Amino acid sequence: MYMLWKLKVASALDFMAIPGMLYFVVNNYIPMLGIVIAFKKVDYSVGIMKSPWAGLSNFKQLFSSTSGSFLNSDAFLITKNTILYNVVFILLGTLMGVVVGICLADIFSKAWQKFFQTSILLPQLISYVIVAYIVYAMFSNDAGLVNHMLGEGNEINFYAAPKYWPFILIFIYVWKMVGYNAIIFLSSIVGIDRSIYEAARVDGAGKFKQIFYITLPMLKPTVITLVMLNVGRIMYSDFGLFYQVPMDSGALYSVTNTIDTYVYRCLMTLNNISTSSAACTYQAIVGFILVLVVNTIVRRKDKENALF
Repeated sequence: MYMLWKLKVASALDFMAIPGMLYFVVNNYIPMLGIVIAFKKVDYSVGIMKSPWAGLSNFKQLFSSTSGSFLNSDAFLITKNTILYNVVFILLGTLMGVVVGICLADIFSKAWQKFFQTSILLPQLISYVIVAYIVYAMFSNDAGLVNHMLGEGNEINFYAAPKYWPFILIFIYVWKMVGYNAIIFLSSIVGIDRSIYEAARVDGAGKFKQIFYITLPMLKPTVITLVMLNVGRIMYSDFGLFYQVPMDSGALYSVTNTIDTYVYRCLMTLNNISTSSAACTYQAIVGFILVLVVNTIVRRKDKENALF
C-alpha cells in the first residue's frame, strides 16, 4: 500500500514537471539546431537548410583582421571587452553586495530596513533606455551637467572619448545591480543562527570580529555559488548597458563593443546572419569551457561548494 502511494506521488510530481521540461525543450534545446547557420553561407532565396555549406569560413572572418594579426581582429576585441568587464562586474558586484547586505542586516528598525531595501532596488527596475538619457543629461556636449560644471572652454566630448567610458559603465552597472546582490546576501545573513552572534558578544567579540569570523565564513557558499553562476555568463554582456547607454557611438566601439553588441550590429547593420551565428557559437563554447574550468578549480579546493 505504501509503495503504491509513493508511486502515485512520484507520478504526480513528474506530471507537474512537464510544463517546465517543455519550456526548456522549446526555449533552450530546439533553438540549438540553429547552430548550423554558423557553418553555412545563408541564401534567403532557398532557405537556411538548402543554403550552401561554408565550412569554417564564417569563423575565419570573425578571427581575421586587415593586418593579419589576431590581436587586431574583431574576435579579440569583443572577447577582451566582454571578459574584462565581466571580471570587474563580478568582483565589484559581489563585494558591494556583501557590504550592503551586511549593512542592511544591522539596521534594527524594520521600517528603515524596508525603506532602504526598496530604495536600493529601484535602479534595478529602471530600463536602460531611461538610464541612457540620464547619462546623456550628465555628459552631453551641449547641456550636460558635467560640462556645465567644467565651464565654457573646458568641455569634454564624452561621446567621442573612449577613455572615460569603462569607469562610467562600471559605475552604472554597480549602481543598478548592488540592490539585487545585496538582497541575496541579506537573505543568507538572516538565515544565520542568532545564537552564534550572541555567544560571540558574550566572549567579547565586537561587530567587526563578528563580521569577519561569523558572517563572512557563513556567506562563503553563497558567494562561491553566485560567482560560479556569473562566470557561466562571463561571455555574455548586458546589451542595454553597452548599446543603449553609450548611444551606439561609433567612436566608443573600442571600449563598448562586446560579443552581444557585435552580434546585433553584424545582423542588423551588415545583414550577415552567418557571421552573427558564428560569434554566438564561439560565445557559447568559450563560456561552457570557462564554467568547466572554474568548477574544476572549486571542486579541488572545496568539493562541497562545487556545482557538479
